Amino acid sequence: MIDAQALDLDQALQLLQQAGALLPDEPPRSVAWLQAVLDALCDLSSKDALTGLVNRRSFEMALTREVDRVARSGEAALLLILDIDHFKAVNDTHGHGAGDLVICAVAKAIAQAVRPMDLVARVGGEEFAIILPNCATHVGLIVAERVRERVAELSVEIAPGQMLGVTVSLGGAFAPQWVRSSTLLWTERADRQLYRAKADGRNRTRLEPQIDSLVSAEEKGMLFTPLNVDTQQDLP
Repeated sequence: MIDAQALDLDQALQLLQQAGALLPDEPPRSVAWLQAVLDALCDLSSKDALTGLVNRRSFEMALTREVDRVARSGEAALLLILDIDHFKAVNDTHGHGAGDLVICAVAKAIAQAVRPMDLVARVGGEEFAIILPNCATHVGLIVAERVRERVAELSVEIAPGQMLGVTVSLGGAFAPQWVRSSTLLWTERADRQLYRAKADGRNRTRLEPQIDSLVSAEEKGMLFTPLNVDTQQDLP
């Protein structure tokens, strides 16, 4: 993670050059040039260096905002967590360079399968996550299956003339509507569905069923505890 405030200008420029970022064409050290450098640093700190997707830190911040938005608006939102099937075998057999090519190809396929408003992040080595705001429950499985199918269609060239197929397993959960949940609870729910997809044979999509009734004790506590406190304060 980059702490832009802790960098001096020369360090910032060196960091951008190492990352292959294009420096602005504005006159050096002008206000516009300095703003462009700052914007490039912010972009660098929020993106995954390999794929260009949002990184884990930015994803977690976006997930927190989405939890708050769902609690206020009541609109449905879906969290998908997915990872590449048998990815360790790719690295062990073909090397980490081939693994990087597979990760980049999967990242591109995922981004092409969702809406511009959806947020796609790389949250681990071969693990990705997607936040789909304002996603109706009946649409969730369709979107998840589109992502899975788009990846399954890939044929990644890992060496001249050597192609490799790839699949992903996906798990998903909707944030409880009108309920103050937490990012941890929401992520755990999606993770459980990802484990189901793997246990069922991989290259599968599994979404949490009966979302309207799935409100945990922790979420009920977050919903009602403030109300109880206010009530107690009003009592004589």
